[in-house]
Amino acid sequence: MEGINMKYSGIGGQAVLEGVMMRNGDKYAVAVRKPDGEIAVESREYKGLKIAKKVKNLPLIRGMFGFVDSLILGMQSLNISAEFFMDEEALEEPGKFERFLRDKLGEKTDDIIMGVTMVTSIIIAIAVFMMLPYFLSIGLTKLTSSKMIIAIAEGVLRLFIFLAYIKAISYMKDIQRVFMYHGAEHKCINCIEHGLELTVENVRKSSRQHKRCGTSFLLFVMIVSIIFFFFIRVDSPLLKVVLRLALVPVIAGVSYEIIRLAGKYDNFLVNLISKPGLMLQGMTTKEPDDDMIEVGIASVDAVFDWRGYLRENFDNKDFSIDNSRAS
Repeated sequence: MEGINMKYSGIGGQAVLEGVMMRNGDKYAVAVRKPDGEIAVESREYKGLKIAKKVKNLPLIRGMFGFVDSLILGMQSLNISAEFFMDEEALEEPGKFERFLRDKLGEKTDDIIMGVTMVTSIIIAIAVFMMLPYFLSIGLTKLTSSKMIIAIAEGVLRLFIFLAYIKAISYMKDIQRVFMYHGAEHKCINCIEHGLELTVENVRKSSRQHKRCGTSFLLFVMIVSIIFFFFIRVDSPLLKVVLRLALVPVIAGVSYEIIRLAGKYDNFLVNLISKPGLMLQGMTTKEPDDDMIEVGIASVDAVFDWRGYLRENFDNKDFSIDNSRAS
């Protein structure tokens, strides 16, 4: 955006079922457009993993914990949004399997189920996006003995599978609406971080691409893994698998630091590094309608004093400026 520099706000979020979650520090809010058209907002606190603050704030290490935190919070937010669309009978009458689990596990049932779901999701993601490309690339040993070519082929396969997955789910109608709410989330954050009052009109004109997006983080995970695996070479197939698994937390940590850097600074080099992720967001975000923007605004209002933020960071700025070029 010309004339107004981006100012880091510290808020972030994600799209949920017919809504938007926004987080600011330990507080987060889920805003949902209910079937009757009403916007429902639920605010909660999330303290994160109970790890010593000094350890949790160490570079690279914080990325690993931040990734897990985002998964946990994301699942909690999705569960909250889903509750608004469950009929009363479903809420009051749990199934036989759920009753069995609650009898055995008590109040910790939901936490245990969520934990199992999260671990399963991570395992599947590692298997599909990390290990599958490696095993597919092994087939090239019949065509070439060049380790460099095989390593490059593995990286290309990893990117192809990742992009093909995003493209495939983008055709699903439910996912298309999630991508529209994803756009609303980004546009709300861009709006205030470029010095504009949080109104439907200003949000509508803001960019739906943001450098701190989870999509960009995942793309960096793919790119960083390609670089790591290209330079770390061993002959033992078993050791190759072990190294790929062991390096996953490190790769996540490095990718987090890149996203963190991109979110705090606005210069040529940072913008250049962020470009691939912003381009990919063209697939994972869609233009929201005004109703979706209103939901995003409601979520921001619940956790963030954006008026105070604008007064502090954009004093003497004209808040009516068009930020249609904001990114």
